[in-house]
Amino acid sequence: MAFFRSLLNRNTTQTLVVAVGSTRRPKLDAVREVCSLIRHRFPPDAAMEVRGFDVPSGVRHTPLTREDTMSGARQRAEALIALARQNNETWSYFVGLEGGIDVVSIGGQRYVFLQNWAYVTDGRGRGSFGQSGGIVLPDALAAKVVDQGVELSEAIDAFAGAHGIRDGQGAWGVLTGGLITRQQAFTTALIAAFAPFLPQPGP
Repeated sequence: MAFFRSLLNRNTTQTLVVAVGSTRRPKLDAVREVCSLIRHRFPPDAAMEVRGFDVPSGVRHTPLTREDTMSGARQRAEALIALARQNNETWSYFVGLEGGIDVVSIGGQRYVFLQNWAYVTDGRGRGSFGQSGGIVLPDALAAKVVDQGVELSEAIDAFAGAHGIRDGQGAWGVLTGGLITRQQAFTTALIAAFAPFLPQPGP
């Protein structure tokens, strides 16, 4: 608990501000959901506030490798740290969320996975990644995104015959029939990324 007390000492309002490198609703809702799940791990007099900011990822709109997706998440968090320093803000956590592609070849067959990654840092040198797991894109959708370079948000709209899917259920929702939404995939990734920051139970 000493780590959390040190954070509270830095914030005179006793509010743990979680800055998020996006203004997209599924991402912000995922962070709010995770904050509600981990809230009981914090001192009882602390509050948690989620703030979203439009910052660059430093990678293409749909990263086409696991490395680029992870880098995009981390670079969003780093952009938030720079923003906080510029504005003399004392935010407690900096969160970057990124969805992207991981291409794997097994036995001569190509598998194109959609993955969501989260990166959480306290802005003082401590950071952690978390992953959602992955779902294989259908061949027609994979060809659009990987081979033709179409952004996933556009490709999934055309694939599903809808508009603005990424601001709702996302590609995850389309491909799982609503069983896993984009928000839920980010929630899983974020829980994994936050885990090292939480007090661990004793033996």
